[in-house]
Amino acid sequence: MSKRRKARTRAEPQKRSISYLCSSEAYDTLCVSGYTSLAHNPEVVTCVDRIAKLISSMTIQLMRNTERGDVRERDELSKKIDIYPNSNMTRSTFIHWIVKTMLLEGNGNAVVLPRYGFRQGRYWIDNLNPIPPEMAAFIPDGIFDYFITINGRRYEPDDVLHFVSNPNTRYPWLGDGYRVVLKDVADNLKQSMATEKGFMSSKWKPSIIVKVDALTEEFASKEGRARLLDEYISTNEAGEPWMIPADQFEVQEIRPLSLADLALSDMVQLDKKTVAAILGVPPFVLGVGEFSKDAWNNFISTTIMPVAKGIEQELTKKLLTSPDLYFRFNSRSLYSYDLKELAEVGDSQFERGIMTGNEVRSWIDLPPLEGLDDLILLENYIKLDQIADQNKLKQGGGE
Repeated sequence: MSKRRKARTRAEPQKRSISYLCSSEAYDTLCVSGYTSLAHNPEVVTCVDRIAKLISSMTIQLMRNTERGDVRERDELSKKIDIYPNSNMTRSTFIHWIVKTMLLEGNGNAVVLPRYGFRQGRYWIDNLNPIPPEMAAFIPDGIFDYFITINGRRYEPDDVLHFVSNPNTRYPWLGDGYRVVLKDVADNLKQSMATEKGFMSSKWKPSIIVKVDALTEEFASKEGRARLLDEYISTNEAGEPWMIPADQFEVQEIRPLSLADLALSDMVQLDKKTVAAILGVPPFVLGVGEFSKDAWNNFISTTIMPVAKGIEQELTKKLLTSPDLYFRFNSRSLYSYDLKELAEVGDSQFERGIMTGNEVRSWIDLPPLEGLDDLILLENYIKLDQIADQNKLKQGGGE
């Protein structure tokens, strides 16, 4: 015979109370909660946008390996990649999307789906279609392999362009991005902005305090206080003196708490420097410090070019079949130097027979001229292939 169980009753819900140290309006203004995407943080967006703009401004060149060195190829393929990789986008917009997606929404990954056409007995690249990050997923396949799904359709890695930033330690083919690293700093910057906005919009910052006799009947009502304020303190012109009763009024100056007292500016600058250091951008890009030519050139070499090299190699690996061809970004225009420096370097190379006159003119954005396509040397400024014809080099040339 089973024992009769005693019916259980649900416990009374525990009542909880919340108390605030400030008004609900002040709490909503000063206390920031919830998730904020890195794409909505002004400092992060500024750094990423600067990186993307610089990389997208570089020309993509199709190069060929030869026995005498690498030469540039100018054909329909090079024009396609460098001018209009997508029918609705230019190269600048296309590369900007890749870099921005990798560093922000894509969390270290950007996917582009090539579309090929068959014309005149050959396969051609018709379009390079950018895939929104939310439409692509990366699925591990075994220990070393993986595949990509786009809108539920499976693709092998060789069938798509997969650009990666900050590779994952467990899956090296997958990008990690900087979302986790920048999360705390981005939260601090967001909180600083909210604090500054709430502080500047607060009404509790009077410039003076007027001390009055509380027993005066006029101060018993709001209308009375406004009437006395208008009668004794309100003036028609700036700088006009106040006439107040000596026994009832005492004016004192106060200094409200400022942002400098909160050390908010120092904390914001420190957070901006942290964001710049994580993304490899000079702090002066975010308005901290002064411009430095050496820091800018180091930024191009250590931040811009590594990202550009990753894009170069992915384009070369997936789009080219010839072992002699590869894509290259032209980074010379990104470095910080003036026209005088370019002219001095060009003159030096011209006098040593390393560059032609038209190559020097190309450096300083001048059109070519006739007769400047030959290499010359400083010695009498003769052609390189005529050096051996000088009389002083022939026996008996002095007669």
